[in-house]
Amino acid sequence: MNKVGIRLFMAALAACVCSFSATAEEDDEELTGLTAKKVVTEDGRLTQEGSKFEDGKWILPDDSPTFSIVKKPKFKVDWYTYNGYRRYHDACHVCHGPDAEGSTYAPRLATSLATISYDDFVATVSGGRQVKRPGGGFSVMPAFGANKNVMCYIDDIYTYLKARALGALPRGKLSGRMREKKPDEAREYDKECFGE
Repeated sequence: MNKVGIRLFMAALAACVCSFSATAEEDDEELTGLTAKKVVTEDGRLTQEGSKFEDGKWILPDDSPTFSIVKKPKFKVDWYTYNGYRRYHDACHVCHGPDAEGSTYAPRLATSLATISYDDFVATVSGGRQVKRPGGGFSVMPAFGANKNVMCYIDDIYTYLKARALGALPRGKLSGRMREKKPDEAREYDKECFGE
């Protein structure tokens, strides 16, 4: 099974076990997307504690993706955070608002991603969600599991939202000049995910 197949399989698996992960007790102290705090590295990068650069992207010990932002001498985000910004504003901001600030009918992801695990995020995006609102109405998030324009970039969207949730990335537009070069690994992944 290729990397894309594994990623889509993991999304489906996460959707199945999502309800169990919230009640499972932690047996170890591994840094995860939920527990790793925002830190500044020795070389001046703003990221999450325990992150490392591997295969062209920043990841945590639990293999969840994370951000890397350089503020000086010139503000730049890693490719995946930038691409997550682009993909979020293509597919998600209509409901969740610009810069993930929320709306009258969808939550503010700029804060809720601080309390949602990577697996729960993937499960919700891929499988959808229905929430009963006070007063009897429902809020429905559609399932995007079959949408390659979302699922092929789910890590990127998560990375962007995690940076917003931890206060590492301020509101506002990210231009192409504010990003690091697209890694070769990202180019290969794009081709693989879309079957090129």
